[in-house]
Amino acid sequence: MCEHHEHEEHGKNYTLLRAVIALLLFTGGFKLKPLFILAYLIAGGDVLYKAVKNIIKGRVFDENFLMSAATVGALAIKEFPEAVMVMVLYQIGEYFQHRAVEKSRHSITKLMDIRPDYANLNGKRVAPQDVKIGDIITVNTGEKIPLDGVVIDGLASIDTSALTGESLPRCVKEGDSIASGCINLDGLLKIRVTKEFGESTASKILELVENASSKKAKTENFITKFARYYTPFVVVLALFIATVPPLFFAGNWIVRALTFLVISCPCALVISIPLTFFAGIGGASRQGILIKGSSYVETLAKADTVFFDKTGTLTKGTFKVTEINSENPDLLKYTACAESASNHPIALAIKKAYAKELPEVLNIKEIAGKGVYAEAEGHKILAGNDKLVNPPHKADKAGTVVYVAIDGAYQGYIVISDEIKEDAKQTIDKLREMNISTAMLTGDSAGSAEKVQKVLKLDNFYSELLPEDKVEKVEEAISKLNGSVIFTGDGINDAPVLTRADVGIAMGALGSDAAIESADVVIMDDKPSKVADAILSAKKTMSIVKQNITFAIGIKGLFLLLGGLGMVSMWGAVFADVGVSLIAVLNAMRGGYINKQK
Repeated sequence: MCEHHEHEEHGKNYTLLRAVIALLLFTGGFKLKPLFILAYLIAGGDVLYKAVKNIIKGRVFDENFLMSAATVGALAIKEFPEAVMVMVLYQIGEYFQHRAVEKSRHSITKLMDIRPDYANLNGKRVAPQDVKIGDIITVNTGEKIPLDGVVIDGLASIDTSALTGESLPRCVKEGDSIASGCINLDGLLKIRVTKEFGESTASKILELVENASSKKAKTENFITKFARYYTPFVVVLALFIATVPPLFFAGNWIVRALTFLVISCPCALVISIPLTFFAGIGGASRQGILIKGSSYVETLAKADTVFFDKTGTLTKGTFKVTEINSENPDLLKYTACAESASNHPIALAIKKAYAKELPEVLNIKEIAGKGVYAEAEGHKILAGNDKLVNPPHKADKAGTVVYVAIDGAYQGYIVISDEIKEDAKQTIDKLREMNISTAMLTGDSAGSAEKVQKVLKLDNFYSELLPEDKVEKVEEAISKLNGSVIFTGDGINDAPVLTRADVGIAMGALGSDAAIESADVVIMDDKPSKVADAILSAKKTMSIVKQNITFAIGIKGLFLLLGGLGMVSMWGAVFADVGVSLIAVLNAMRGGYINKQK
């Protein structure tokens, strides 16, 4: 990777050096004509070489061919200064374009810094690929955490900014899960590895970033097809200008045809449009918003409705038992038994509330979308929603209600409450400002969902949904709306609906394989406000794309017309090619900074 970038850097500097030498020779060329030829070869030799090479390979009509045909023609009719300056300015333009691309790429390749170099295993430095699940590794101050795991000893502050965009360090202690790619700022950590290197957070993110460019937007594909047909068309048109009008009208039609060829180079579109998407994706990555390809930028920009999961997305997912309604004094104990094998936040809250040693639990069975069955102390326990346990009446409570039946008889219910995230209201307000409707899809009770809906002022909510019900709601919206339908969830329980939405956004995905694999956009921390930021970023990126298309085609069209009529010189042609390209590229680069705006 380093050698590749060093080679690119050398190539950019060499391009600029050749342009400067050619320019110096050009100034002396007015007295010594051979210097013009030498300056031309120094500045444009690589363009000529690429043109010939591509012609041999059957790729005739590209920018190298257009530049070569126009400038060789200019030399043939003794227009030496124009031919040289076309190549010199073209190379200077190429240099600045490379610089612009490199600056945009930096924000994405900076993520490559999360790739760990080694792991400390048994007192030795080994390759992370050689560490197995269950091994104990140590991470010293200043070192990258090489693999995902659980802290078994130590206390430290870790820098998660490369993954989340969050500048504040996170404190970790014994029992905390930890993701690869973060940096240990202080302290010594001992970590039990839970994932092999290939399945670790760092590897998943690197794979995501490296493959982002493969999913092109429709606009990018259009520009590629446009250039494929446009270039042969303008070459034929140039030949027409050079051969047909001279039969009827006086004038130097060959010069007009050559000028026409220089103007016609589609560089501004071919370079600036992909760069705009690249800059937008790069700007988002700096805030911990990973967009898997430019096609999703385009779809995000057309957002009409955003559906949110509730638990862990709009709420913190830190539950606690707030009410027990039962005449059975052992209701909490038996419910904790039923939930003993689960790591769901609701199950953890119930087990924490009981906080005693549980009896032996047998035959635990999860019933998808409904709850769980278990056996303990000779009793058969059902704990879940009203679809699993048929209560005499549903409890209208502001929280998640877990109904419990023991040995087939209804025993009561437990209420578990959650807390709304600090920036959830801000998220909904931002989306409303963009005229995007919002709705919540949750498996929780109507009372719990309505409480959140009223606080956040969501446009709508749907409660007591199974996973397949969420998919159905999203499909229903997709069939009715012209714009895009976005779903935002935690990426673990919501994989089907994340996949079905026009764009699936995974929230709080640090360390979540399911989120990274199922979603199209991955937000690496717990802030729902970044959903609005991602959409705003996409809208601004697409605005820049449209500006560049309109500007490039408009200016090119005008100059092609003027060039064909002989009203623009070769110098004007140079501006139309290099000048328009540079302006479009500089405009494209704004996409790399739009995410800094709050």
